[in-house]
Amino acid sequence: MRYPPTSTALSTNLPAITTNPPSDVLLGPSLGPGSASRPSRPTAIILDLFGTLVAAPSAAERTAAAAQVAEVLSVPWTAAELALASSWRVRHDGQLRSTSDVAALLIAHCDAPASCADELERLLAQLARNRLQAEATLLQALKELRRAGCRLTLLSDASPDIAEAWSSSDLAPHFDAVMFSCRLGAVKPAPQLYSAVLKATGATPEQVLYCGDGGGDELAGAERAGMRAVLVARRGGADCLAFGETTWTGRAIPEVEALPALLSTWRER
Repeated sequence: MRYPPTSTALSTNLPAITTNPPSDVLLGPSLGPGSASRPSRPTAIILDLFGTLVAAPSAAERTAAAAQVAEVLSVPWTAAELALASSWRVRHDGQLRSTSDVAALLIAHCDAPASCADELERLLAQLARNRLQAEATLLQALKELRRAGCRLTLLSDASPDIAEAWSSSDLAPHFDAVMFSCRLGAVKPAPQLYSAVLKATGATPEQVLYCGDGGGDELAGAERAGMRAVLVARRGGADCLAFGETTWTGRAIPEVEALPALLSTWRER
């Protein structure tokens, strides 16, 4: 589950984005085949998770998850929703280290009995596994990127339940390194996240392409770290929940599945 902090405006009606041809995304619109300033081909791609690799949650999914938590804790739905929303930052910024910690926090927020802990942990683990289900076309694209010689690294704002479910997901085998905010002690766009992920890739910023749906102001953070960044249209659709965005006027692609074509275009030039 990925709930926005209560102090951040939530958007469900995002404007349509204008996608760019592959040559613009990787080479820049003014760089031709023989340009001396042609950027190097990316050797590493950093990918966001929610809204990029897996669908961002819809309002209906968010409501259903909160209702399940409420049922386990025997509290009103509104109490569970408030507990999830108000605890977003503490669940994502490293203050909690395990699914057990998340369950204990939610129980305390809702003033529910401690005897609910085991059942709530099981629910949180199941919800996390459900959130990490990826489409076959996406998995094939990741396979093609690795076959083309790209190192793939994940950088995601995520709570411990997501981090613990990751290794059993279909996504995990395709990544060389995985970086979760709850393990790094900060959320996007904190500079230390980008420093850590660059170290994990073993690449210089100029060799990296960052790809994400823009939540958490991640794209601007990547550019400040010296990387090239590209917006991917939000997986799940523009009416899915999003937060922490700023206006992005840079390059955009329709989906992660377009990335292998970008690298192929680069090789042809």
